[in-house]
Amino acid sequence: MVAAACHQAICFTANEGARDFLVTSSCGSLKMKPVFRKERCSLRQYVNCAKYSSESSLCAIKPIFSSLSSTNDSRRTVPESYLILIRHGESMWNEKNLFTGCVDVPLTSKGVDEAIEAGKRIRHLPIDVVYISALIRSQMTAMLALTEHHCKKVPIIVHDETEQAKVWSQIYSEGTEMQSVPVIKAWQLNERMYGELQGFNKLETAERCGKEQVYKWRRSYDARPPNGESLEMCLRRAVTYFKEQIEPQLSSGKNVMVVAHANSLRSILMYLDKLTAEEVIHLELSTGVPMLYIYRENQFIRRGSPLGSTEDGVYAYTENLALYKQNLLDEVLDEVSL
Repeated sequence: MVAAACHQAICFTANEGARDFLVTSSCGSLKMKPVFRKERCSLRQYVNCAKYSSESSLCAIKPIFSSLSSTNDSRRTVPESYLILIRHGESMWNEKNLFTGCVDVPLTSKGVDEAIEAGKRIRHLPIDVVYISALIRSQMTAMLALTEHHCKKVPIIVHDETEQAKVWSQIYSEGTEMQSVPVIKAWQLNERMYGELQGFNKLETAERCGKEQVYKWRRSYDARPPNGESLEMCLRRAVTYFKEQIEPQLSSGKNVMVVAHANSLRSILMYLDKLTAEEVIHLELSTGVPMLYIYRENQFIRRGSPLGSTEDGVYAYTENLALYKQNLLDEVLDEVSL
C-alpha cells in the first residue's frame, strides 16, 4: 500500500510573481519546476514568426478587445505602424448618381467586387484593429476586404453601446479571440450629411439649382447644402475622432485600417497631409482603393496616392514592411518545399 501510494503523484500549476511553476506531490513531498510558456504571435512580433498557416494560432493576431483603450504603455518603443484607408465600394446610390450622404445604402455587385479587390491588395499587410462608420456600405466593404486577409481572422464588431451589450457580446474563449480582429463602429466617420439634397439626382439638381451652386455645395470647404453639413463641419467630427481614438492606437504600435467615405476620408487626409482648404476641395477619392500611410515618430508618411494608388504605392517598402513581406515569402517557400 505504501509503495503504491509513493507512486501516485498530484500535478497542478501555480503562479508566483511573473512565473508559472508545475507543482508535483509524491510520497508526501512537494516539488516545483518552472514552466516556460511559448508566447503567441502578436502583430508586432509577427514579422519574426517562423511558420504560419490559416489553421494555426501562430498567424493569429490577438486584438485584445478589452485593451483597445490601454495604449499608453511607456515601456514599449515602436518604430512604426501602418494606417490603411479605404473608401467604401460603389453603393447603389453611387450607381444612380444620387446624393447619398447619411442615407444607409448597401453596395452594388461592382462595389462588392471592389471591396474584395481592395482586400486582395492589402492581404499581406498587418492589421490589428479596424474602424468603420455606422453606415452599411462602409461595414460591407470592411468585412469583405478582411475575408481576403491571409490569416483568415474573423472580423467582429465591438458592441459597447451599453453595459449589457458589452456583456452579451463578450468572447470567453482565448483561442477564438486570438483568431479575431476587433471592428469598431463610429458615427463620426459617417459620410457628410447632405441635408435636403439626399436622394436627389446630382445632374438634375444641377439643372434645377444651377451648376455653380451645386458645385459650391459639393466642393467648397465651408458652404452647407440646405440643412446639411459643410466639409468643415464633417472635418471637425471626423478628425477629432481620429486624433482621440485612432491616432493613439497607432502610437501604441497597432496597425489600423479605416473604411469610411469620400468626405470623412478627405477630412482625415487634410489632417494627415496638411492640406489647405483650397487643396482639399480638389481631392478626389476612388471607391475601393486602399491608401497606405506609415506612422513613425508622430509623423504620417504617405505611401499611396489618393488619386489612385498603384500597387507599388500601396505596398511601399519601409525597413519593417520589407522584413514583414520577406518573412511571408520565406514561409510560403518553406511550406512548398515540405
